[in-house]
This record gives sequence, structure tokens and C-alpha cells, in this order.
Amino acid sequence: MGESWLSGTPLYVMLGLVALTMAIVYLLPRLTRVAPPALVAILSVGLAVYLLGLPTRTLGDMAHIAGGLPVFAMTDISWNLDTLRIIAPYAILMALVGLLETLLTLNLTDEITETRGYPDRECVALGAANVVSGAFGGMGGCAMIGQTVINLSSGGRGRVSGVVAGLMILMFVLFLSPLIERIPLAALVGVMFVVAQQTFAWASLRVLRKVPVNDVLAIIAVTVVTVLTDLATAVLFGIIIAAINFAWQQARELYADSHVEADGSKVYHLHGTLFFASTTPFLDQFNPAEDPAQVTLDCRHLSFVDYSAIAALKTLRERYVKAGKHLRVVHLSERCKRLLKRAGVQHA
Repeated sequence: MGESWLSGTPLYVMLGLVALTMAIVYLLPRLTRVAPPALVAILSVGLAVYLLGLPTRTLGDMAHIAGGLPVFAMTDISWNLDTLRIIAPYAILMALVGLLETLLTLNLTDEITETRGYPDRECVALGAANVVSGAFGGMGGCAMIGQTVINLSSGGRGRVSGVVAGLMILMFVLFLSPLIERIPLAALVGVMFVVAQQTFAWASLRVLRKVPVNDVLAIIAVTVVTVLTDLATAVLFGIIIAAINFAWQQARELYADSHVEADGSKVYHLHGTLFFASTTPFLDQFNPAEDPAQVTLDCRHLSFVDYSAIAALKTLRERYVKAGKHLRVVHLSERCKRLLKRAGVQHA
């Protein structure tokens, strides 16, 4: 049986409780910081619902929360290639999402607390924790921005706060699950609204008017893909967009200055990066038919990146040879010389 939308009195009660929860979370820190505002808001709204008998949904209406100590469950798995083929795609996807979410959370935590975390340590700990959790039949997990913001806004700064939070969750699930089931959904919704508002970098909206249009489009595209699919797909999509944008920008920045020497030879001073996307602009800089018999390419400020760059230089040399003229390449970096030597292209 499908869930229906709230309407009438239950809807108004839900909205009122959400607003009350948000008001407590926002206003309580102005009065005192003795207790975490999110916890006070949830307890206050839950108590109000219980005493007044308000018609609203609770966690118990959505799912039964109770459990015991876990047991080792790895012996129930069939260790074969068929099992690996089934779980590998999901395992890789979850690993990517978990690592990305953890690193994003770590970065946000560093900004809020003005400290410096250790990404390598966090990633290793995340992997070890998920292995242990899976061995006992638990679900995978990672650091979450929402819970971290609640922890930080409640005054937590050290690792002890995270350990205490984990122990409290364990205690509630094992011994106090009936109390958890009485928590109104409206209270959790209100807290998460506040978390979303506090997590969002509102200052970035002003920055959007100052950054290039390509970057704005990439941000919007990644945001939309995240909502429609998942974080890993969105990040991959964003990397592709960023790579295309970078290649396009680098291709546009390649240019050449030229002058004629006293002996009648012509020197081209090249600037930029020569790679697959800039080979056409590179070749367009030259006119073998009209250039003098001796032409020099000064590559002091030019970088060769890939095989396309070598192929472009080889094509340019062939054009000058066909026109009966000599092309000399000077001031190559050691890396560029090695690339040309490996490809068998003469540059002298």
C-alpha cells in the first residue's frame, strides 16, 4: 500500500512542529550553550506531541527500531565468481560515494574548526570500519555532512564527541528503542532543514556572478546529476565537464609572436600548451608558403603534453620541407626533447 500526502490537520500540525523545531535550534544558542540545540528541540517537540496528543507521525510509524548485538555473518557468503560479479559494481560505487562524502565532510570540518585533518587516515579508517561492519551483517557507512554539522553546532570539536555519539546510538538501539520510536518525524525534518541551511555556502551565490560561465554551468550540472543519480556519478560527470572545459581554455591560450631577423630568417615565439585540442590553432600560426627559407621555432614558453603535439610538430616540419624551406626548433625543455626523441622526430 502506497503512502499518501498529508493534508488537512495532520499537515498543519506537521508544519507547525517543523517550524517550532527550527525556532528552538536557531534561538536556543542565543540563550545558553549548555545543551545541544538539536537535542533540546527534538526532546521538546516530542514531549509536546506526547502531552498534547497531537496527530502526527513518529519514527515508530515508519519502521520498528530494535535490535540486539550483531553476530559474525561472513560464513553465510558463497565465495565464488558469481557472487563477486553481483557485489563488485555496488561495492565500487559505495566505496566511491563513501570516500567522496568523507573527504567533503573532512574539508567542511577543517573550515569550521580551523584545523587540519588527515585524509589518508580517514580513508583507511573508513575502509576498516566498513569491513568490520559488513562482517557482522551491518550496512556500509561513511562520514556524513549533516550529522557532522549537528555535532559541531552542538559544541563538539574532538574525536571524543564522535565516539560518544556512536556509543549513545548503540545504547538507544539496544535498550531505549521505544523512546526513539516516539520521536516525531517533524522534529527530525526541522533539524535537517536547519542543517541544510547551515551547510549550504550561501556566499557562493554571490561568487557565481564573478566566475566564468563554464564553471557555473559545471556547478549546476553536477548539482542536478547528484539529485537525479548519486554522488559518484555526479563527480565523474563533473570531472568530464571540467576536463573538456580545461582543454578548451588551454587550446584558446596558445599563440605565437614572430619577427624577422637581420639575416632575413623568421623566428616564431610560441606560448601555451600543445596537446590534442590545440594542434589546429598551433598549425594555423604558420604560413610555409610565405615564410622565408629559414624559420626558427622558439619553444621556450611552449609545453608538449601528448602524442598529438609531436604529430603536429612533425606535420609542420613536413609542410616546410614540402615548401623547400628549413624549420629549426630551439629552446625545448628536457621533457619535450625526450618525447621527440622517443617518437623519432628531429628538432634541430
